[in-house]
Amino acid sequence: MTTLERWHVGPWTTHGTLPGEPFEPGRKRTPDELNFDVVGLARILGRRLSGREELQVRLWQNELRPTHTRMCGVHTLADPENSEKLRTTALEALEWLAERAPAGYEFVYTDAVYLRPLTDLSAEVVTVDAVIQLAAERGDALPADRLAASQVRRSAAGWFAGDAVCHWSGPYPSAEEAADAVRAARVELANQLVEAGHADLAATASRWPEVHIEGQADQAATK
Repeated sequence: MTTLERWHVGPWTTHGTLPGEPFEPGRKRTPDELNFDVVGLARILGRRLSGREELQVRLWQNELRPTHTRMCGVHTLADPENSEKLRTTALEALEWLAERAPAGYEFVYTDAVYLRPLTDLSAEVVTVDAVIQLAAERGDALPADRLAASQVRRSAAGWFAGDAVCHWSGPYPSAEEAADAVRAARVELANQLVEAGHADLAATASRWPEVHIEGQADQAATK
C-alpha cells in the first residue's frame, strides 16, 4: 500500500465553490474543477488507473484544466451525467486517500481536501497536532507547539525539523539529532500543558506517534 512520505495539516488541494454557490473566477475552482483536482491529487500520490480511466481523466482535463490562458473558476462539464461521473470518481479517490492517512489523522473533503488530526483523546494514537488544536480551542497557545509538531526532513544544508513550509530548528548533521530536538520539544509541550491546566492532554504523550523522519517508515510508539 502506498505510504505518504510527507504530510501536513490543512488543505491539500486548491479551494473551490460548493454546489449552488456563486462561482469566484480566478479565486476558487468550480465544483467540477475541484472534483478533478481530487482525482489528480490521488494520482500524484500513487493511485493507479486503468487505461480507460486514464483516457477519461484526459477528456475531463481537456474541458476543465485551466492553463496560463484559461482562468480557473469558470469551467464546468457540458454533460450533467459526465459531471456526476466525475463527482463519484472524486469520492472514490477520496476513499483511496482516506486509507492512507497517517495514524491519528483523516482526510476530509469540503471546499478542498483537508488533512485533519483526530481529536479523540481515548484513541490508540493521539497526534501532537490534535493536542495543540484542543489546547488552542481552550484558549491556550503554547511556546513549544510548533517544534513539537514538526517532522524531520533533509535538505542540501543538513537535517531540519519543521513543517511543510518552514524550518523551525536546524540544520543538524543527522536525522536522529533533528528528531531529538523534536522529542525535547514534546517533553516541554507536555510540561507546558500541565502548567496550563490541561493534564488530560498531557496524559496522551505516551500515545503520540514517533517523530516522522522523511524516508523512514512510521513507527507507532514514541521513544
